[in-house]
Amino acid sequence: LSLLCFSVSSAQWCFRGPFVLALTNRTTNLLMRGAMLFAVGVFLALVLNLLQVQRNVTLFPPDVISSIFSSAWWVPPCCGTASALIGLLYPCIDSLLGEPHKFKREWSSVMRCVAVFVGINHASAKVDFANNIQLSLTLAALSVGLWWTFDRSRSGFGLGVSISFLATLTTQLLVYKGVFQYTCPDFLYIRSWLPCIFFAGVITMGNIGRQLALVRWTDIYLVV
Repeated sequence: LSLLCFSVSSAQWCFRGPFVLALTNRTTNLLMRGAMLFAVGVFLALVLNLLQVQRNVTLFPPDVISSIFSSAWWVPPCCGTASALIGLLYPCIDSLLGEPHKFKREWSSVMRCVAVFVGINHASAKVDFANNIQLSLTLAALSVGLWWTFDRSRSGFGLGVSISFLATLTTQLLVYKGVFQYTCPDFLYIRSWLPCIFFAGVITMGNIGRQLALVRWTDIYLVV
């Protein structure tokens, strides 16, 4: 009887051990990817928001400017959190749809995507156009071109449109509440090209998230 109990308990341990290990590996993987995406989001928020503030595209009340980057303290953490959620969501949606994304899955392509996104944001702040409609149409074409060049997935386009729509509504609410403002609003308290910037940012973070999902972080952790 004791041998049988030992065998049963051993069998239970054998079946339970790999499950616990797999669960631990998955949790570690998510945490590592989330931390990387958060760091990237914070860095891009600091750089790009600094560009917008210096060009007087966005204005924060004087009492909320509390860092050397001339930005409100809550902007980088919010962008970092959103970047982590988006970067983790893209691979999950690909897995649920059973359509693994295989288009240009290398780090050089991801870096080019980031460079194009920064360029689009730079154009929105520094390039002078005849009117806001021309600027908005140009940025919309560039944003869709970024998706076509580095993504081309229906799920990526759908998530980009949906998340950029929600981000635009959130921004409108913040501006309406007086948290910050745009110098020349032309579309319901905000700039009409803002959804294009959000769309390009979502596609960029989605590509980074998909690429990070290919890395086995548990192996790297064990080696280190």
